[in-house]
Amino acid sequence: MGQFEREKDTLQVITESAATHVGNIASIITGAIRDVARETGDWLTDVIEMREAAQKARVDDPDAP
Repeated sequence: MGQFEREKDTLQVITESAATHVGNIASIITGAIRDVARETGDWLTDVIEMREAAQKARVDDPDAP
C-alpha cells in the first residue's frame, strides 16, 4: 500500500467521521428546536385559556374588580 492510498484512506475515514458527527449534531439541534416550539405552543395555549377564563369570569360577575 502506497502513501497516496494511505492518505486517501485516512481522508475517507475523517470525512465519514465528520459526516456522522455533523449528522448527530443536526439531530440534536432539530430535537431541541422541536421541543422549544412545543413548549412555546403549550405556554401560549395556557395563556389563551387563562385569558378566556378571566373574560368569562368578568361576564359572570360584572361587579368584580
